[in-house]
Amino acid sequence: MKKTAQLYIRSEEPTGKIIVLSLVLAVLWGGNSLSIKISLQDLPPLGLAFLRFGLGLIAVGGWAFYRGISLRPRRGELPKLLVLAAIFLMQVVALNVGTHFTTASRSTIFINAYPFFTALFAHLWIPSERLTVPKTLGILVAFIGVVATVAPSLQEGFTATEGALARTALIGDLVVLISGGFLGLRVVVTKRMIQSIHPYRLLVWMLMLGLPCFLTLSLLLERGETFQWTTPGVAALFYQGWVIAGACYLAWTTILERYSASKLVVLFFATPLAGVLLSHLLMGDELTLSLLVGSVLVAGGIYLVNIRRR
Repeated sequence: MKKTAQLYIRSEEPTGKIIVLSLVLAVLWGGNSLSIKISLQDLPPLGLAFLRFGLGLIAVGGWAFYRGISLRPRRGELPKLLVLAAIFLMQVVALNVGTHFTTASRSTIFINAYPFFTALFAHLWIPSERLTVPKTLGILVAFIGVVATVAPSLQEGFTATEGALARTALIGDLVVLISGGFLGLRVVVTKRMIQSIHPYRLLVWMLMLGLPCFLTLSLLLERGETFQWTTPGVAALFYQGWVIAGACYLAWTTILERYSASKLVVLFFATPLAGVLLSHLLMGDELTLSLLVGSVLVAGGIYLVNIRRR
């Protein structure tokens, strides 16, 4: 009888340095929803995606060229890259469009539901990353911390919005939540693919295949939209393109190549907390009790998820 080969995917326990690096990435990602909202004041959603990931492609492709890494797809890789690019396209379009119709804080909440989807897809498709009681409890505790942190502003946003504006905001929330589902799927698919495809080659082709789609959709659906260039908008665009789509994508994809996706992804529940803290440091926003309570809950969730099994 023939034995069915089981897919083996490396999922090492994250070390202290990897956890710290992932938290740094979470802090940087904390400014992403805010920077998207700022850019959307000057640029339409699909046009913004094209410009943002064009800058990201320059950063990732330039680094790969500097490292002397071949970007030419090997035999059998192109169909996989097309699948990843399709998921990437749907996730980014949903995020930008949804954020356009809702507030930055609510967008942050719903996009950060993606660790739930990541853990679910990893449980189904990565044999070494089954859901356990501590892992599930840690994800739930961390998510409760995120909700506790932003609950006051979320409640104010709903009570202040009436009629058509409220319905529009709810549609935006749902679209961003769908984006979170695609993002969780993309994390797991990336985890599987980078076992056989170099991370930099994967990122470059994901961006290259997505860019023509963003441009085509923008030309078809955003005719007549205004493109403005202001200092805050340009700064936010470069932050999204070079810091997030460039440096953070490279670092996170490389980490996923070796370490447990479902254990590390919970660290990104700290992303909205980082956004609140950056607002306090840079804009003088008040630190509230809900933020402190949320921070404790997120820390507890991180601890539970990273308990090492004997």
